[in-house]
Amino acid sequence: MLFDMDGTLVDSEQLWDVALQELAQTYGGTLSVAARRAIVGTGMADSMRILHEDLGQPHRDPAASAAWINARILELFRTGLQWRPGALALLAAVRAARIPTALVTSSGRALVEIALDTLGRDSFDVVVCGDEVDSTKPHPEPYLTAARLLDVPIERCVAIEDSATGVASAVAAGAAVLAVPAEVPLTPRDGVHQLESLLAADLELLAGLLTRAR
Repeated sequence: MLFDMDGTLVDSEQLWDVALQELAQTYGGTLSVAARRAIVGTGMADSMRILHEDLGQPHRDPAASAAWINARILELFRTGLQWRPGALALLAAVRAARIPTALVTSSGRALVEIALDTLGRDSFDVVVCGDEVDSTKPHPEPYLTAARLLDVPIERCVAIEDSATGVASAVAAGAAVLAVPAEVPLTPRDGVHQLESLLAADLELLAGLLTRAR
């Protein structure tokens, strides 16, 4: 099992909203709805590029903006991280069944370490962070890396995602995909099963996705 983090397991996208809008205000602007939606699921470099372009300030230093966001989001994660509906129960069922499990996220290691205080450090056999791969989602590398570290063929893995960027990464890697949109609606995609929430997901459904993929 390959789990995305932000918007999939934890309701963190609202915290990202706070940090991104605060940074935009610091720069004298407001992040548009379209740009915020485009940022969902992307790595930090792409997120800062989208933000700067949306504000009409492409000259901004992406490293400086990323450092500001990282510092602010660390504060927010320490105080406001909540589970998405059904996520805790599904993760617990997967672990009880002794299914190899990875967390595959575009967030950096420092942030993930804080999130693991909520998610549980023993909930995952492998953790792949956005700053530990050469190419982030929508590139397939994060999911291919997780499957390799789990020593499980990617074709035998189910990835759970909430964003178009994450879904594209998992599909490109060759995993079966369950999409559960959070902040941004997802366009239906052939071969990708979609649910309104993880409350409707169980081990039988996940096994069926693998059978269907074969």
